[in-house]
Amino acid sequence: MQRRHFLKLSSTATAAVLFSRITHATSTQTTAINVPDEVWAQSGDEWFKLKDTSGTLFTYKDITVSFKTSGHFKGVFVTSPTQQLNAVRLKWKHHLSPNSKFLGDHWERSYGDLQWKTQTDHVKNPWYVIIHDDKQTACFGVKTGCKSICWWGLTNDSLELTLDTHSGGNGVLLGTRQLHAADIITTNGKPGENAFYTTRRFCGMMCPNPRLPKQPAYGINDWYFAYGNNSFDLIRKTTAMMAELVTDTDNRPFSVVDAGWATYSPLLPGDGGWNDDFSKPNDKFKDMHLLANEIKQLGMRPGLWMRPLCARHDEKASLLAPKIPGRDDPKNPVLDPTIPENIVRIKHNFDVYKQWGYDMVKHDFSTYDITGRWGASMKDSITAPGWNFNDRSKTTAEIINDLYRAIREAAGDGIYVIGCNTMSHLSAGVFEMCRIGDDTSGHEWERTRKMGVNTLAFRLPQHDKFYAVDGDCVGLTTDIAWSRNKQWLELLAGSGAPLFISAQPEALGTEQKAAVKQAFARAAKPQPIGEPLDWMDNMQPQKWKLNGKIVDFNWA
Repeated sequence: MQRRHFLKLSSTATAAVLFSRITHATSTQTTAINVPDEVWAQSGDEWFKLKDTSGTLFTYKDITVSFKTSGHFKGVFVTSPTQQLNAVRLKWKHHLSPNSKFLGDHWERSYGDLQWKTQTDHVKNPWYVIIHDDKQTACFGVKTGCKSICWWGLTNDSLELTLDTHSGGNGVLLGTRQLHAADIITTNGKPGENAFYTTRRFCGMMCPNPRLPKQPAYGINDWYFAYGNNSFDLIRKTTAMMAELVTDTDNRPFSVVDAGWATYSPLLPGDGGWNDDFSKPNDKFKDMHLLANEIKQLGMRPGLWMRPLCARHDEKASLLAPKIPGRDDPKNPVLDPTIPENIVRIKHNFDVYKQWGYDMVKHDFSTYDITGRWGASMKDSITAPGWNFNDRSKTTAEIINDLYRAIREAAGDGIYVIGCNTMSHLSAGVFEMCRIGDDTSGHEWERTRKMGVNTLAFRLPQHDKFYAVDGDCVGLTTDIAWSRNKQWLELLAGSGAPLFISAQPEALGTEQKAAVKQAFARAAKPQPIGEPLDWMDNMQPQKWKLNGKIVDFNWA
């Protein structure tokens, strides 16, 4: 088939036909996407259409975009030696069937808003898009760890992929180097395979080498009852209380010390979310090595929370990231991750955690600290325009990749790493776990229902394909009715994904202890992945298949 040949499909066309029109066979078992019908590049505020010069090379002045097929994926390579490069957009012609639904991912955590959609206008589908029409499923995505921030767009007549190559809020200055921006990968549903399992298989194709915990990860976390008002004694008390409910001594749970343990900034006394030094405890904790030993003696594995890009309140200005909207509070100075001295400091923190004896570290806020925005606010752009880090020769995606690699290298093989507020697709294959959604709650059931259930349902296909997906905690407190939390506990424990419980001592009665004991026993063992059976029509699925059984939940 000629690359520019376009056949407008009828309204009864299936996703399989759509897939066949914009892909080609690379072997008897694999397919790759065709070279796009149009290629555009953005420099500054202007978009330029590139000219097809050879079928795989597109040019405009000295900007080039080239394509190379390798097996079942197609690499996208870009050069722009004299002009800033803000983005590249690729466009394939097709006609979307009117009965199609489509599903995208999120930039970092999800925000209770993932769903199968039907309206395509102005919708960005981060990283991948899954298209389903009741008969077939077609998947289009980029491999994890790419060097641009990617999203897919659909119209009635086109499939588009935008590769964001900003460096902060300005275009990247590549100079003489060629940027391997992304590898595009595709697949189609197999006979008898539903959309959930096609999506799951596709996640495995996008991330062929995930880094996973050696055993199922589960445990406790103090955040959703302490909310930063924690201490050495509180952690010891709650660890001892919950350790009594552990029955699997071959796979010990984690006790994660959340925000509130590190040295406070004098500008924000008592604020556990912003600290001066993440290598030193505050007066409530004093000795983190001793606490790790106490947790181990109680039968759990110690973990802790940290925020890697926090700067000290009196930090040298030369080490700070520029002030931009969302990142301009003088009490919250942020380290520039492109400055080697800052990376050395972050790696030093992890060296200290090793010396203290911690087995898990949860690092948080890095996407917000880099961009000044939460993922839910990245609608028009990833960050504010008109600024850049100290090193403008790297894309934002490359800067994030470098930070993640530094954390991974510093953590080594002895520490499991959970990324929270991390760019999901860039963290896959680097960290063992990912906090996949915005916060649940120990105060508001509506927040747990919205963030927790939605997140777990729509990102479970990524579990053990990108990383182990952490849907966040059961906030087991007296503020939320047990009849509600009991269901959330049952879903997490039976999902096959990590289970973490944040249990207020006053909320842990006889019935709750029995349920937690059973949940811990389930979560400690490998299980089949849970499947949301009504996820095509319900943003908070109520009907689930857990370990071979159909379970109906009432999230109201």
